[in-house]
Amino acid sequence: MRMPDASNLVYVLNGPNLNLLGTREPEIYGHDTLDDIAGMLEERGRELGLEIDLRQSNHEGHLVDWIQEAASRGARAVIINAAGLTHTSVVLHDTIKGVKTPVIEVHLSNPQRRESFRHHSYIGSAARGTIVGFGALGYRLALDAAATF
Repeated sequence: MRMPDASNLVYVLNGPNLNLLGTREPEIYGHDTLDDIAGMLEERGRELGLEIDLRQSNHEGHLVDWIQEAASRGARAVIINAAGLTHTSVVLHDTIKGVKTPVIEVHLSNPQRRESFRHHSYIGSAARGTIVGFGALGYRLALDAAATF
């Protein structure tokens, strides 16, 4: 069975602990919840003619599977906030390098202004681009970029 055209589909993938947005360290990550971000992206997606598939997992393997799924479906782009896996996951780096689908890395805070262990991004070294430090707005900026692909 052939899958429907996904050329206007953007996967928005969120890593560990991002299900706690709005309550976890709001002084760093802000007060917006993941549901708030989803609503903002769905609204902006409609304006841009894009469909949003937002997912969150606390498990690295799910993110790997979803990046590969996006590529196999022919999705326009993947927006990913890998959270703490950003600084540790060679596996996600290799997955991104292994697909043709453009990947945009997003972070709510600016890792360069935080602890030194957050300064290196395995995701960023494989992604098409990175948006950091703009809170939930970073997701919208990434979606606007994805609309140009």
